[in-house]
Amino acid sequence: MSETFDTEATDHLPAHTIRSINALPAGEKRAVYARLIPAELLERFSLSPNLISPQGDDLLHLGGRDDGTDTEMALYHQPGFPDPILYGHITDTITGHVHVLLYILNDPDSPRFDVDRTAEGSPTQFGIQRRNLAAEEASMRYGLAPGQIRRGLRMLGPAIQAFEKFIASLGHEIYFNEPLYYHNAIIFERYGFTYQRGRRLMERIQDGFAAGGDLRAMLDGSTPFRRPEAANSIRLRSWALHDRLLGEPFSDVTMYKRIGVNAGVDTCPGCDW
Repeated sequence: MSETFDTEATDHLPAHTIRSINALPAGEKRAVYARLIPAELLERFSLSPNLISPQGDDLLHLGGRDDGTDTEMALYHQPGFPDPILYGHITDTITGHVHVLLYILNDPDSPRFDVDRTAEGSPTQFGIQRRNLAAEEASMRYGLAPGQIRRGLRMLGPAIQAFEKFIASLGHEIYFNEPLYYHNAIIFERYGFTYQRGRRLMERIQDGFAAGGDLRAMLDGSTPFRRPEAANSIRLRSWALHDRLLGEPFSDVTMYKRIGVNAGVDTCPGCDW
């Protein structure tokens, strides 16, 4: 993130929490959440600022109760497409800060891998509750990371800038997120986030993949996800950890970011993607 983020230029909102945004009239609520969409995304897909298709279809779907503390938003590039180009799930913390539970940018022009559902069609919760091993292996070999159903849009920088302006408009200076996978945490480190909890786990993982480490020794090819070359690859480390290399899922990691501040954390030095 830029160190010169200008909070003075941000329009402040009457709402200060997700709960208070949800309580706004529908049109106002929609306008507020639309602020989370980076302009670059609208330009990429030639979307109208009102997020209505030329045929009159609403491309922005909002979920969550009017009296709830969380919301889900899904933006589609065209009506009827199975996956959104942007999906976000955000909620309030107990202290009234914004917590990002999930944020996804999908390239609709790339192949789809059904890692989010089993061969029988049951949801996998992105491989957290159950797994579609064939789809996961195919996506890994295509170059994707755990949890990705499609290639990303490489717009995380603009997305974070839009998110920080949104956070500033709520009157906050800090926000939180919860990386679902190891590679997410490393990417967020590189965008200036640090840890509320989980840094010890990240450092333990780094030590485990280092020369002589216990995790490196377990990269024995016993499954397609435990390849020896994973020791020095962020993406392949993430697949190995998703394959329960630690004996349990990657979890209990919470990160936070101060607007305009790069924390300078790097728990994975010298490791390529």
